[in-house]
Amino acid sequence: MQPSNTHILNIAKLSTSLGQFDAIIDVRSPAEFALDHIPGALNYPVLSNEERIEIGTLYKQVSPFAAKKLGAALVSRNIANHLEHSLLDFPRGWRPLIYCWRGGDRSGAFTHILNRIGWKAMQLENGYQGFRRTVIDGLGQAAKDFSFLVICGMTGSGKTRVLQEIGGLGAQVLDLEALAIHRGSVLGNEPNIDQPSQKGFETALWNAIHLLDPSKPVFVESESKKVGGVHIPDPLMEKIRMGQCIELRSSTKTRVSWLIHEYHHFLSDTDNFKHKLSLLTSRYGKEQINQWNLAIDAGNFDSLVEELLVMHYDPSYQSSIVRNFSKYREDHFIALESDSDEAFAKAAKAILSKVSL
Repeated sequence: MQPSNTHILNIAKLSTSLGQFDAIIDVRSPAEFALDHIPGALNYPVLSNEERIEIGTLYKQVSPFAAKKLGAALVSRNIANHLEHSLLDFPRGWRPLIYCWRGGDRSGAFTHILNRIGWKAMQLENGYQGFRRTVIDGLGQAAKDFSFLVICGMTGSGKTRVLQEIGGLGAQVLDLEALAIHRGSVLGNEPNIDQPSQKGFETALWNAIHLLDPSKPVFVESESKKVGGVHIPDPLMEKIRMGQCIELRSSTKTRVSWLIHEYHHFLSDTDNFKHKLSLLTSRYGKEQINQWNLAIDAGNFDSLVEELLVMHYDPSYQSSIVRNFSKYREDHFIALESDSDEAFAKAAKAILSKVSL
């Protein structure tokens, strides 16, 4: 049974209404939820992954009526389980927002039961698919509304750390690598943490931008279109590349020291380090990869990292920065004196004093 219109939240009001709810409940299957969901949502599935497949198969192979009968029994059973084990302690004034995929059958049943009990539940119009359209439209609008100040610099120059320092000083920042859970290079995946799906990344990006003020500039790192396995939406990427650039420069010695600090997990997980370098075989050949592997075995990490910078990362940066960032200027830079906390703080303050806010 569908809830009345008074218990349905118009999708157009989602962005401005999320704060009025005590909880956001996603009743889709765990697999659907894992792929992407509204930020902060809790997963109370009314069909498990296996049950959802079973109902879908029954719908196609037998009849919609047969699928609805079994689906109603399973949904009722799962809602009862959530009520008994997760929801009983909530007070009468509790206000949850409920959503499913699109059609509203699953969220409608949950919302109806919660309201009949006496809670003030609302169902999200058009469900996750409506939210997904909100994300896509919001990112497109952000590309029009926001202006970006781009911190560029060679690999190991400490751009992410300086970006964090700038945020700490009160300026607006958008940390694309943190949202993507990846550092943006062949060695950039975070240990033991998977990247989000493309949809999950876009939702995180939308949520981060939603918290920013479009009347003020946003600091961001220079990035490729892809950060690991996820893609920055084209309109937003194009707008970022139109931003004013300021380069962070540091010595090769400082960059080597910082990279070894930041990628310390490779020093203990050398097999993973070798695996990552093997991805460069087609570019540099087996002999070069073997030489790098020998350096890993010998523990010559300083010389290896320096060689990777000079041979692989630096030439790639020099060619891409001029090609992709139209406002890049070689004479517009700030020097990072070392990889100390004090040096990063000093560089952040220098950047803020140099750019036009």
